[in-house]
Amino acid sequence: MARNKRELFRKRRLRVRNKLRKVSSDRVRLSVHRSNKNISVQLIDDAAGVTLAAASTLEKELGFIGKNNIEAANAVGAKIAERARDAGIKEAFFDRGGFLYHGRIKALADAAREGGLKI
Repeated sequence: MARNKRELFRKRRLRVRNKLRKVSSDRVRLSVHRSNKNISVQLIDDAAGVTLAAASTLEKELGFIGKNNIEAANAVGAKIAERARDAGIKEAFFDRGGFLYHGRIKALADAAREGGLKI
């Protein structure tokens, strides 16, 4: 039984990733990473092993460097939806990693959906 936060996070991440492997066919994966200061997201093609598009609060054009709040997550979600549209990607699997689907992660996913990305 897991006793600390790191172990619980690792178990959640592996559980989510294994579920995605079972259902993933030809869709790309929208992978999210959240730290205390920033949030980043990537569109990854696991079959080819390449990153197709990425967005992060570390980008100067978004203006959220060092901020990790719901407004920043909304901006990153909208930016990744725009970049996915430019790359010709219409749908992806949402890989939240070990993060709970709440708050900033949910805001990012909702903004990506509003931007036209089907996840």
